[in-house]
Amino acid sequence: MKRRVVLLVSIVAGIAAAVLTRFYTLAKENEFREAHEAYLARNGGPLEVVCFKHDVPAGTPLQRGDLGLMTVPAAGMRGQALLLENVDDIVGRRILYGHKRGEVLFWSDLEGGDQREDGLSADIKRQLRAMSINVSGSASVSGMVRPGDHVDVIGTFNFPREDGSIRKGDVVTSTMLQNVLVLATGSETAKSRAAGYQAAAGYSQVTLEVTPREAEMLAFVEQMKGRLVLTLRNRNDTSYEKELPKVDYEKIRGEIEELNLKRQQKLGAR
Repeated sequence: MKRRVVLLVSIVAGIAAAVLTRFYTLAKENEFREAHEAYLARNGGPLEVVCFKHDVPAGTPLQRGDLGLMTVPAAGMRGQALLLENVDDIVGRRILYGHKRGEVLFWSDLEGGDQREDGLSADIKRQLRAMSINVSGSASVSGMVRPGDHVDVIGTFNFPREDGSIRKGDVVTSTMLQNVLVLATGSETAKSRAAGYQAAAGYSQVTLEVTPREAEMLAFVEQMKGRLVLTLRNRNDTSYEKELPKVDYEKIRGEIEELNLKRQQKLGAR
C-alpha cells in the first residue's frame, strides 16, 4: 500500500512539474513574441522578405527551392530586400555572393541588381558607398575587370617620414583593400550588361563598393598623386591576407629570393 502511495505521489508530482514547465514555456514564448512585436513596431513594422532556405555559394542561378520567407523590421529593408512578389522575376538569376541559411536576399546581391530601377544607387548595399577611381589598362588587369568581379586594391605613393617630410623616392606600395566588389567599369554596370547594353571599348575608371572610411583612404591616395592598381580575384575566393607588409625597395631586395622560392614550392605541391 505504501509503495502505491509513493508511486501515485511521484506520478502526480511529475504531471504537476510537466504542467508548470509547460505554463512557464508558454509564458516565456508570449513574452518573447510581445517583445518581438514591439521591436518590429519600433522599426517600421513587420515586413515579409525573401531569405535563403540553405547555404548557397556565389554564382549560383537561383531556384525556387533555394528561397523562403521570414519576417523582419521594415526599417532599412523596404525597397532593398526582395519580397514574395519579386520571386518570379529573379528565378534563374545568379547571386554575386555566397549566402548562409536564413540570410535575407537583397537586390544588390543579384547579378544586374534591381533591373526595374534606373541608375546605380539601387545596386549599392545599405551603409556602403560607390566610389570611382582612375585606372589605366594595366591597372585594371588589361581592362578585363568587369562589373560583378571582386578585386584587391593596391596603392603606391610617396610615404612621409617620421618628421612628416616627403622626399621623392620614398615610395611605398601597400595592399589597401581586399575582396572589393566592382559595381561598374566606365559606364557599364552588371545591370546594363544583363540588359544587353554594349559599352564603349576600354575604360579609364572603375567604380567600387566601399565603406565611407575606405572611400576616404582611396580619395587621399589619389589626392597625393598615388597610383591605384587592381588585382582580380577568382569569383569564389573570399580569403583575407592578414598583416600584409608595406613594400619598398629595401623590402624587395631583402625578400625577393625567399618569395620566389616559396612560390616555386607552392607550384610544386599542386
